[in-house]
Amino acid sequence: MLKINFFTPFILFFIWTASSFAQSQTYLSLYKEQLPYFQEIITGGQYKEPPLNYEGDPYYLNRKFGIGSLSINKITYTEVPLLYDENADAVITFHPIHRQKILIKPEKIEEVQLEDGSVFRRLQGNDSYGRHKNGFYRVLQDGEIKVLMKHYKYVDPTKEVGKFTHRFVESTDYFYWHSGDFVLIRKKKQAIKSLGLTKKEVNKYMRDKSIYFSMEKEKYILELARLKDSKVETFKGFVE
Repeated sequence: MLKINFFTPFILFFIWTASSFAQSQTYLSLYKEQLPYFQEIITGGQYKEPPLNYEGDPYYLNRKFGIGSLSINKITYTEVPLLYDENADAVITFHPIHRQKILIKPEKIEEVQLEDGSVFRRLQGNDSYGRHKNGFYRVLQDGEIKVLMKHYKYVDPTKEVGKFTHRFVESTDYFYWHSGDFVLIRKKKQAIKSLGLTKKEVNKYMRDKSIYFSMEKEKYILELARLKDSKVETFKGFVE
């Protein structure tokens, strides 16, 4: 996959206030030159900030832009200022001229890597899941059977009278994914069955590693997928 470090002038502009129109034009020219589909990709519209009377924020990790990478049309652009809004399931960047938060069209994005190394991939085929929205899932394990995590924040009314009327509440869901099929993991028994494993072999395997679903759900789900991937036989799909 081709990698282009095209946001260097963008970052410079991001931390520096332009002092003249000519300088602004220079940065914009560089920016457009290095992003082949500038207008088509970036113009997802101006990002609407959350209301001031909402406690917390809708973002993954924090509200500050971090430097990450963006994969579009099999090209990876590095050094990109990015935010991920968990409530809107949207990827946000920063416009170098207008100094505004701008939405990146979700349908153009294949994958995003944020500053902490987390990879979010856009996947289709999970429309029955109420939190699917734009289809961004964090990839925890990228094997034949992929382990995905859906980060989301929802808005809840506050009970106390005061400055804030609502608050952002964060939650997550786990999925197995294979060949376009999703399995939402709620219970240990369901996870084992979906991969076609037996309770006996899984219990022994997990006991030897001292991993327990009730205590380390994420670790258990990941290890279960590794166990299945280690099998010689080809995985033919999830068991209902």
